[in-house]
Amino acid sequence: MQNDGDVSGVDLKVRETLAQPNEPDREIGTDKPGRAHSADGRGSAVEELDWHDQAEAEFLKQIAFKLDDLIIEQDATNIVLVAPPRALGTLRSNLSVEAQAIISAEIPKDYTNLPIDQIERRLAA
Repeated sequence: MQNDGDVSGVDLKVRETLAQPNEPDREIGTDKPGRAHSADGRGSAVEELDWHDQAEAEFLKQIAFKLDDLIIEQDATNIVLVAPPRALGTLRSNLSVEAQAIISAEIPKDYTNLPIDQIERRLAA
């Protein structure tokens, strides 16, 4: 979203909508986890990969790349990141130096399913 208002009068406009796939694990994963064998012949189970976590990490990488494009193509100069704390951490580790330099604030909140007017009120507060 882009703020067409100012700090005191937040007026958000949707620039682009990205959707994270939310398929069941059986659709994302391929098989049950494998087994690892040590030199003495004993085997142990390999921890099962959390396919949803992996899909979320890939989605957040795409968002980081989109932010880089925004900086280059639209000459963005002030970005406020709003995302759940864990997502912010993943985003932060995938942002370019240029993107990190123009992030003025990070808000560790999940506003994903809120209507725009409620997001505006929360950001203005």
